[in-house]
Amino acid sequence: VLGPRIGKYAKDGKVKPIPGHNLPLAALGVFILWLGWFGFNPGSTTAANKDIAMIFVNTNLAAAAGAILAMITAWAKFGKPDAGMSLNGALAGLVAITSPCATVAPLSAVIIGAVAGVIVVFSVLFFDRIKVDDPVGAISVHGVNGAWGTLAAGIFNMGGTSAKIIGVQLLGISSCFLWAFGTGLIMFKLIEKTVGLRVSPEEEMEGLDYGEHRASAYPDFQVTSSIWAPAESKEYPREDEEDLPEAALAATQPAH
Repeated sequence: VLGPRIGKYAKDGKVKPIPGHNLPLAALGVFILWLGWFGFNPGSTTAANKDIAMIFVNTNLAAAAGAILAMITAWAKFGKPDAGMSLNGALAGLVAITSPCATVAPLSAVIIGAVAGVIVVFSVLFFDRIKVDDPVGAISVHGVNGAWGTLAAGIFNMGGTSAKIIGVQLLGISSCFLWAFGTGLIMFKLIEKTVGLRVSPEEEMEGLDYGEHRASAYPDFQVTSSIWAPAESKEYPREDEEDLPEAALAATQPAH
């Protein structure tokens, strides 16, 4: 409904990375989330009982496994480890272990997190390939790996698994997807047809901080005119501009 950011995809279909402005700050945000998850998962028990210790361990193991496997997967696919993907891998592990955190063994938590780390890399690239512009990889981290974690709760359940349990998990995943996607699509279509959903190209080029508040959050940041300057025909980007590298990794900042 909203569409991709200006200049994200070239006319030949290549992905143009739009890196975030501060990777160290993004890393700090991920570590804060990682710490917060220790309150999120154990706190969901709403009681100080014996399950809390295992939930703590499972949460940490899944996050670590996700970060490591995302780094290894990106390294194997692109020739270099990628910090942004590693951070998203940690978040993917945290998301995936949220559903089964109290019902799986620590070894299973490692497997769940590791699979999430691999999934997030290929999921980000898949959505870029079909031209779904997800600046922070939120669909891959929270949507795809949320579904994986819900399914994993049935597969790795310490009390045993069965086709019925897995079927129930799949039903839950499908129901949540249909509800979230359906209501979201209707709501955003209504917003688009009434008050409008997207800012003008000029406001997008200036930056929303300036468009909304007449203030620049990053006054020292300048967008290179050879890449972003509008052509005389007001098409974005210009047809004669040079294509940026194809790799999508640099374009993906950790999800929030």
